[in-house]
Amino acid sequence: MNIGSTLTQAAAAHPDHIAIIHGDKTLSYRAFNERANRLASQFRALGIRPGDRVGILQRNGPELLETLFATFKAGAVAVPINARSHPKEYAYILENSGCSAVVFQEDFVAGLDTVRHALPDLCIFIAIGAASTWSTPYENLVASGDPADADVDCAPHDLAWLFYTSGTTGKPKGAMNCHANLQFMSDHYPREVYQLGPHDVVLHPGPLTHGSGLWSIPITAGAGTHLIPSGTSFDPDEIFRLIEKHRVTKIAFIAPTMITMLLNAPTIDRHDLSSLRFLGYGGAPMYVEDLKRAIQQWGPILCQVYGQGESPMTISLLKREDHKLPGDPAAERRLASAGRVREDIELAILDEADHEVPEGEIGEIAIRGEIVMRGYWNMPEATAEVFKGGWYHSGDLGMRDADGYVFLLDRKKEMIISGGANVYPRELEEVFLLHPGVLEVAVIGIPDRLWGESVMAVVRPRPGASPTEGELLTLCREHLAGYKKPRFIRYQDDLPKNSYGKILKRELKQSILAEIPKVAT
Repeated sequence: MNIGSTLTQAAAAHPDHIAIIHGDKTLSYRAFNERANRLASQFRALGIRPGDRVGILQRNGPELLETLFATFKAGAVAVPINARSHPKEYAYILENSGCSAVVFQEDFVAGLDTVRHALPDLCIFIAIGAASTWSTPYENLVASGDPADADVDCAPHDLAWLFYTSGTTGKPKGAMNCHANLQFMSDHYPREVYQLGPHDVVLHPGPLTHGSGLWSIPITAGAGTHLIPSGTSFDPDEIFRLIEKHRVTKIAFIAPTMITMLLNAPTIDRHDLSSLRFLGYGGAPMYVEDLKRAIQQWGPILCQVYGQGESPMTISLLKREDHKLPGDPAAERRLASAGRVREDIELAILDEADHEVPEGEIGEIAIRGEIVMRGYWNMPEATAEVFKGGWYHSGDLGMRDADGYVFLLDRKKEMIISGGANVYPRELEEVFLLHPGVLEVAVIGIPDRLWGESVMAVVRPRPGASPTEGELLTLCREHLAGYKKPRFIRYQDDLPKNSYGKILKRELKQSILAEIPKVAT
């Protein structure tokens, strides 16, 4: 098997169908496949062997998809790197993964030049655009490669993608995803998530080095058209224009933060978005109030996929039919959930002793099945820790109700223990967002000599709004037990986020404690 063969098969079935649109550039499935084959053959000519790691340091574009599938086809292991990373961050990933090659855009020449001498295993540099003296031009390689190169036959558990975690709690770890993991994900996509076909135009607003790149596999298997924005940053106006111009049917994968940005854009009602049939989101739970606004704006086209790099895009699913504005409280409550567990996966909610807890009680979400990674690259102790008892321990706290809906509360490491009582930040954040003047909020725990931790809410107001502390505390009293309300409320113009839109609570907490070291004493 070889997960790259999804492209080979799609090109055989739909050779003239448009595979990729990027600005004024279009590629058919025949051309997409031939360019990936040419690159794969050149990888071998350069000495890249099955199992070798290939770094992908690129912004969204056709070359990123070509490099990804060429790496699969050659039997090598793709190591996609977030394009917004600092040179020290991508140097760490290149060194940690032992990449022997990196395919990069000319934007990254200066950054790579500062770190390449500290990467002894990295000996092959392939540049898209202007090449330096120490790199090989990408287009030269593609032009001289073999368009009919055969896909390498791989074993199901051979590595295909090293997915580096976003590193919100420390150094990124490389989740080892094999061909069987990605095949499981791809096979289940049309059955459970979206039945995609050649008529579908799929927009990729998010980075192809993350969720959109994973979803590019089943999209390619279904011969959908990949529409890639040409901008280098997320621009709601560009998204709206592309949907209208190309009659986009599906948004592949988008972070909740991006949905909120679309909803807040003043131009949202100036474009015809009626072609949209599906909007997939994930990477973090979406707050209910924002979700209601999205449903009111677009109807029941949203679908939440809960997954991790360690179980690529596949744990539970809140389907489109669950995204309605219902009349009964029970159905509305499900909007706060991550849906039900996906097919062919076992899910358990475990206590500290790894015993399953009853329905409605909180514990750590654990799963097992063919979707789960093989472990962390070169980290046997971390691997053993997350696989104790035969389950993959997600690090997410949650509960499951009587109907099987899974509710995410927080990362286990972000739970606040104040005076011996557990406070789950998301629960409090949902309440704060009921206030019309709150745009974003992050709830964190800060050291307290008496209580162990005190609760602080960091609020980003909407432009022109000034939610008062009294108003916010009144909301807390109306919806939550008294011990959960924050002791401190802080206002900021922005909140730190990683490139996938997740609020960096650890960074936020560190900056606050550095500024006010005795805030809770």
